[in-house]
Amino acid sequence: MKVSRVRVAFGTGVVLGLWHGQLATAPTTAHFLTYYEGRCRANCQFCPQARGSTADLKMLSRVVWPRCDFELVLSAIEEKSDEFARVCIQTVNYEGVVDDVCELVTRIKNKCDTPISVSCQPLKGEDIKRLAEVGVDRVSIALDAPTPELFDLLKGKSVGSSYTWEGHVRALDDARKTFRDKVSTHLIVGLGESEEEMARTIQLLHDRGITIGLFAFTPIAGTPLANKSQPDVANYRRIQLARYLIVNRVSEAKRMKFEGGKIIDFGASREELYTAVDSGEPFHTSGCPGCNRPFYNESPRGPIYNYPKKLTQKEKTEIKTQLGFQSSTSQNHRV
Repeated sequence: MKVSRVRVAFGTGVVLGLWHGQLATAPTTAHFLTYYEGRCRANCQFCPQARGSTADLKMLSRVVWPRCDFELVLSAIEEKSDEFARVCIQTVNYEGVVDDVCELVTRIKNKCDTPISVSCQPLKGEDIKRLAEVGVDRVSIALDAPTPELFDLLKGKSVGSSYTWEGHVRALDDARKTFRDKVSTHLIVGLGESEEEMARTIQLLHDRGITIGLFAFTPIAGTPLANKSQPDVANYRRIQLARYLIVNRVSEAKRMKFEGGKIIDFGASREELYTAVDSGEPFHTSGCPGCNRPFYNESPRGPIYNYPKKLTQKEKTEIKTQLGFQSSTSQNHRV
């Protein structure tokens, strides 16, 4: 055994009893990050862990991830595993990370039966198989940028030939050979894409059988994008709704209409749109089953991009205003 430390998302640590803190909403997934003293080999311009970042290494998005003795974490997980629907191990890209992840997974599985996801960079086929063999339930490879051009600009060809947009999509396809329908990715809204580009990429990934989670870009001090603004909430809502309609086969990107890159018609009836919006589900945290990722992109004070729990009627009404929807008796399928 060589893994002695792991980073623990702040809210996860509170639920596990590793430290004290107040939570507006408790996480339903236990989030861990591989511990590495150096920086990630990749150089994603929005990430505090990146090779070129000067941000504090205990940060990932806006969440603090203190390092913790892994034995303490294991003891806490054994006692508190019923508090979580899933365990997620996120990785920094460094030599030997697959060995570390396999050890983390093996030792966690010795303590609980909770499904384990691993969020990682593109891996070789044999390494993907190793993850399955040690009991990983689902694997996620973050595409982040919805176009090859944005990928090259913001993530860069920094870690060999596979670290391209096409390489990431290919890695997702290859992971499906082992994990079948349990392969996920993430897309970040607000990197400079249009709503049309995002909708078409969501459709492309959905058609490939990939589970899609949406994040809102979050500026972090010490990263090159520290001064960039978060996306407009109305823009994010339209993309959330488009994703929901696509993955639930209510509509398709090719049926949607766009004007200047903005969604102006979701390709669905008024009744279908209002059923979706009234459910609140399009605006929940999306991604792996059982994950609510509370306030990963935002302060509890708002604005809220991904809701970590059931929406109130007031929140639904606010979202209808953001989407430009009027009363259900007068609103058609255009926005």
